[in-house]
Parts: sequence; structure tokens; C-alpha cells
Amino acid sequence: MKSYTQLDLPGVIGPESLAFDCNGNGPYVGVSDGRILKWHQSNQSWLDFAVSSPNRDKKECDGSTDPNKEPECGRALGLKFNPATCDLYIADAYYGLLVVGPMGGVPTQLAASAEGVPFRFANGLDIDPKTGAVYFTDSSIFFQRREYLRAILSSDRSGRLLKYDPNSKKVTVLFKGLAFPNGVALSNDNSFVLVAEEGMLRILKFKLLNNDNHNEMQEEVFAELGRLPDNIKRNDNGEFWVALNSGRGKIQKYKEEMINEGWVFNDTVGIKFSEDGKVVKMLDGNGGEILDSVSEVAEYDGGLWFGSSVQPYVGYTKI
Repeated sequence: MKSYTQLDLPGVIGPESLAFDCNGNGPYVGVSDGRILKWHQSNQSWLDFAVSSPNRDKKECDGSTDPNKEPECGRALGLKFNPATCDLYIADAYYGLLVVGPMGGVPTQLAASAEGVPFRFANGLDIDPKTGAVYFTDSSIFFQRREYLRAILSSDRSGRLLKYDPNSKKVTVLFKGLAFPNGVALSNDNSFVLVAEEGMLRILKFKLLNNDNHNEMQEEVFAELGRLPDNIKRNDNGEFWVALNSGRGKIQKYKEEMINEGWVFNDTVGIKFSEDGKVVKMLDGNGGEILDSVSEVAEYDGGLWFGSSVQPYVGYTKI
């Protein structure tokens, strides 16, 4: 891999998702202690940008890598700036759907439940820039993030695809019964949304209707995969990068059969799909530690950025 570099995090781990703001600054990442950090390019350092909870105890949480502290400290997963408002929307695994302004700080909680059922594991999100609608996933109504292995290995199918309407301030359940839904990405024209159904090793496609009868929504299989799909990020060309979590750690220990023998690479950690589901490019992890447990592949400004739910750094390489 050419020109690979790493941005080491300040004593924390798990830059699950990446976001760049309206001015192209960043990346911004959510990390293990409940903070959202911003990379300051000129200083070559990470700065505090936001936190998930107004009640977060800085002394107790800062620097934590303990999953058992996440319910108190927060754990930001999905991140996306609305290009129209420059606000950062956050899917926090414990605090639900949040939003914070361009200057950061403590976010506003937009939603913590849908249809009377609290979010247990808000995960991935994307935003329709025309309407401001936020599409996001709740991976399970039973298991929290710190219990993610139980959720996957128990074949839990309580996950939901949801939509937040900023005008009505209401959340609609678009689809239920998903097996650990994770990453979310809208198409370039916002006519459909892709969802990583991690528990089924596939990407689902949902066509977005022009009416409010969401009961008509039906899933189509966009791609079958040989590893656990995590986040999905669309590039400027309308193609989709799907991160494949190699699971070299805990998950592979339990499910060796998840390794896909059918791909060109035996260690595929990312796949770029065209809008119609054709494979455009694959990334080979080469069995190494650099691209281990990749949670996100984001194409931005001539490079690829790599997130991870467990590593202490953000990876970057030129395309």
C-alpha cells in the first residue's frame, strides 16, 4: 500500500467512523472515552471537539478504553456533517441520535426511542442534504454495544432502520427485523439507502418512496459478502466503500468459517461497489496488523481513510 500513514490517537482507541466538515477540515472521530476528536492538520494533533453526554465526568472518562464505562461516558459511532447546515450528526450507541453545531461542545439529543422502544445500540447514519432527514440504524433492541458479540452470535434480529425528520422532529421505523444492521449510506440522488446487515454478511438496498407509506418498503440484496460488513461510505462518484471487519480477534476465534475463500484476496478488508452493485475495487489487508478490524473506508480528497473500532489510530493512504 503506497504512502500509508497513521494518525495516532491520544491514549484512546476506536475511531469507528470518520467525518469531514463543511470546510474540508478533519477527520473528526468518535473514540472510546466518549469524546469526538478533530484532527488539526497544521498542528498535527487531535483536539477535543464534542462529547456525547452533558453529564459526562471528565476525570472519570477521559482516556478510558473500558467498554463498561461507555453507558456513562458515551460512545459515538456514526458521524456525518450536514453540508447544508455544517452541524455534526452523531449516532451514539447509548445516547441515541445527537446533533452539535460547527463549534462543537455538548450536543442536543434529537431522539432516544422510536415507537416507544428505546434505542439500545444506535450505530450508523447518513443525511439527505436536501431535506435534512437522517437515516440511521439501531443494531439491537436487546443488546448494547459492549455486548456486540452476543448480539451477533445469538442471531438477534431485532435491529431497525430509522428515519429522523428535522421538520416534525419525529422518528419513523422504516424496517424491522434486521440482523445487526450497521452502516448506512444514501445514493447520490437519494433514491435508495444501503444498510450493512452485519449478522447476515450482506448489504441490503431499500428504495425510498415518495409517499409516507413506509409499510411498502421492501429490502433487496445489494451484495453478499464473506466477512462482516461494517460502515458504508459513498464517494463523490456515487460509489460505495464497504468496510469488511476482518475479525482477526474475537469474532474470527468463534467463526473461522466467516473468512470468504471466494474473493481474489484472502484478506479483503474493503470493497468499492458501483451504484448497481458491481465490484469496482478491493483492498487487501495482507494478513497484517495495519488494516486490522477495519470499521470504515472513507474516500476523501484523493485518499482513503481507515477507521477501526479497536485500534489506537486512524489510517490514511493516497489512492
